[in-house]
Amino acid sequence: MSLNFNPASLLLSFIAVACMSSPAHADGFGPLPISLKNAPIPEVPGLHDGPDPIVIDKKVAIQLGKALFWDTNVGSDGMACASCHFHAGADARVKNQLAPGGVSASATAASFEATVTDSLGGPNYTLKKADFPFLQRGNKFDTSSPISFQTDDVVSSSGTFSGTFGKTLPSDGNDVCGRNADAVFHVGPLGTRKVSPRNAPSVINAIFNHRNFWDGRANNVFNGNNPWGDRDPEAGVWVSSGKTNVNKQRLRLINSSLASVATAPPLNDSEMSCRQRSFEELARKLLDRKPLANQKVHYNDSVFNGLTFSSPGNLLPGLETSYRMLIMEAFNRKYWSYNKRDKFGRPKDPNQLAYSQIEANFPLFFGLAIQLYESTLVSDDSPFDRSARDANGVPVDLSESERRGMEQFRNDHCAMCHVGPTFTSATVATNALLVKTHPEAFGNAVISLATSNNVVGRHLSLSGRTLVDTGFTSTGVTPLDGDIGLGGVDAFGKPLSFSRQYLQFLAGNDSGVHDAEVRNVRPCDFQQQLATNTTKINPINRFNALDGVMPQTQATDNCIQPSWAYQPTPAAMQTELAKPDSLKAMAVMEGAFKIPGLRNIELTGPYMHNGGMASLEQVVEFYARGGNFDTPGKDFGFVGGSGDLISSEQARADLIAFLKTLTDDRVRYEKAPFDHPEIKIPHGHVGDNMLTTDGNPLSNQLARDEYLLIEAVGADGTLEPLQPFENALE
Repeated sequence: MSLNFNPASLLLSFIAVACMSSPAHADGFGPLPISLKNAPIPEVPGLHDGPDPIVIDKKVAIQLGKALFWDTNVGSDGMACASCHFHAGADARVKNQLAPGGVSASATAASFEATVTDSLGGPNYTLKKADFPFLQRGNKFDTSSPISFQTDDVVSSSGTFSGTFGKTLPSDGNDVCGRNADAVFHVGPLGTRKVSPRNAPSVINAIFNHRNFWDGRANNVFNGNNPWGDRDPEAGVWVSSGKTNVNKQRLRLINSSLASVATAPPLNDSEMSCRQRSFEELARKLLDRKPLANQKVHYNDSVFNGLTFSSPGNLLPGLETSYRMLIMEAFNRKYWSYNKRDKFGRPKDPNQLAYSQIEANFPLFFGLAIQLYESTLVSDDSPFDRSARDANGVPVDLSESERRGMEQFRNDHCAMCHVGPTFTSATVATNALLVKTHPEAFGNAVISLATSNNVVGRHLSLSGRTLVDTGFTSTGVTPLDGDIGLGGVDAFGKPLSFSRQYLQFLAGNDSGVHDAEVRNVRPCDFQQQLATNTTKINPINRFNALDGVMPQTQATDNCIQPSWAYQPTPAAMQTELAKPDSLKAMAVMEGAFKIPGLRNIELTGPYMHNGGMASLEQVVEFYARGGNFDTPGKDFGFVGGSGDLISSEQARADLIAFLKTLTDDRVRYEKAPFDHPEIKIPHGHVGDNMLTTDGNPLSNQLARDEYLLIEAVGADGTLEPLQPFENALE
């Protein structure tokens, strides 16, 4: 793609007013942050409503989900979902947390690099404060200053040893797998646990996100099997109708990205599983076990009340039920009651029974139960949320520094991406609903954001006007060969990006549309105009009547810009797509990632998709200088540097003070709904990155584990507050 394009040519009214903004403006710049209290969680039609719901007892389903989320027996070798999401919903471990190259396409991606403080780095390394950030310049506020240190390694989450799956054992939490030292993750001859290629984001408030994972691959539509939604033609669930009939049916639950997310890690051989394990085998392992059989549960747990064996002064492991019983109580019997084993396949071992319906549908139960549990993890009681507001909607109970920080947040364009009550545009449905009742949260007379149910928008980038997936952006953390993010493809080779699909939709190629909601995208709700039914507008970056335009194919009621309700004809789009340097049909997705919410950000380091920043100070410095790299898809004017933040230490301190008002003390002190069972989490291995110790009971080829023991906490929380990630660094 040609980048011989001068963004200055696009300085129309949008940028003109942006450049005039300053902290002195009475109304501030654009969106005004608002409270999350009473914000609606997107509904999932048919999940637990209607005449024949999937979930018949939501309370029990939440119990099931919390147990599955925290249970280390879910993993092949002691890993739970919570093992990477135990600290304010994120991962605060500091040992054996490096992965080489992440998702990089560079030649160095398969090998570890040195850190700032250690010439070796690599497996079983203990991170230090001085190792951050992962890109350092002589002058941290000047992008032209020489780079003094750079690495494509990432800080992520230590997971499984992996190995080839053999079988599960009814009396053992560890699966039987063919394990040996990994070719990349090892110290000397001893294998270490593998590390995922991207940093683990917090699960708190993730229920609001339209899609999840950094690259959006956890689809909004849950198909009952895996993360891919409608994209997987083989996905479906087994539904019985009477005692003798059962058939596989397609499932399509919208607003269920967290269920899509949940089905990925349990089978991932970097995160929780040995290779080639199936959900049927995981079901066979778990169904007749006591949930949390090896983990103490607090007697006052906010979800398990009545199921625990514990009492004051005597915390005991397990729940007084089984996974099978929880599923049968929580879910409609048509998903588990068929008694024969004649339809669902069988294990490789011919001596084992064929699978049952309840085993075949286990990903359905697993995904939805965890989604329902995570939907309770909403942090909406921070000092920012509790503050009274003045007539202009400005919080009055914050300190002077915190209020200045909020204005800095607005005037430095942070609120243009971190928008709405969750502080991210990735919460599509919630923002589209709230813009009707709280328009001030999405802009003002200075500038406003086009906020709708569109999953595709059109913004200004360094490449020009480009289509973008709503809730995703490029900020230039790493070069494009470091991680292309949303520019990648799914397991079937289809583009993850909705924007790329939208181009195919406009070109009349419906086979190129893999997510049905792309067909509902309305040009009249874009931030930047796509097409105009006139010949008088500059034709360089908009389609016009000379190219060929037609009315948009969607309804036009309540359009944000009614006069923009046009799209190119299929022939016009086909012609434009054939040009290698088109400025009208761009969808620059390489290097774009999901915009994270900012709530509890004080506690959720390390930061960015590569985990390459350890503190909020480093994050603010990154935005002050305008990012690390000028990637083509970077939003123009949003990540362009800030003179105030560069020149004023006080301005930086004020901004951080405001961000800390977003920490909910229920999260900080692990009070309900953020209380949890005990969990023992692998935290590197005995020794260091030069020498480890053998004696691992799984295999004599593996290094012996060290563990963090996170004690069980009840609904009243703990007296010991969670600490920022940087506090754990040496």
